[in-house]
Amino acid sequence: MARVDRRTVNLSAYPDLIVIYLGLRVNAITGIKKALGLGPQIAKSVADRPDGLLLHEDLLFSLFPPHLGMRQYWRDFESLERWTRSAPHRQWWKDFLRESGGTGFWHETYSIRGGIEAIYDDMPKPIGLMKFAPLSPARGSIFSARQRLSRDGSESSPAPAPEADLYRE
Repeated sequence: MARVDRRTVNLSAYPDLIVIYLGLRVNAITGIKKALGLGPQIAKSVADRPDGLLLHEDLLFSLFPPHLGMRQYWRDFESLERWTRSAPHRQWWKDFLRESGGTGFWHETYSIRGGIEAIYDDMPKPIGLMKFAPLSPARGSIFSARQRLSRDGSESSPAPAPEADLYRE
């Protein structure tokens, strides 16, 4: 009988490692077009090797309904935040927040230093952390990922869509 080849990794070179899972779920037939349009754009952004991105992996959460995703490993939160606030991500986010196009989006971020944060937009059914943790509107002191992770310092640049623009009464 062969023994199990059990291994682990030495993460000492990555003291500020961030792992983020992201998903795009098709909620309506129009969402298929949106998902297909984003695929090549995401592939290009990864091929451009943003500073701090260590690894990108594509994931498939389900075929019916189509629910695509990715897992990314970032050197540190600051690199991830800087990238999310620059092109092309900034524009994707602005467009999505204006009109989801028949899709739902979510991400969950895990920090080696401790802390987990998540956001769920137009997700009709619970996934991940929202299956067991209470939900709250992403407003005020928990509007941004930096705030939800309780990170010191200011955000690298303004949010693609200010909180006031999202929650106009």
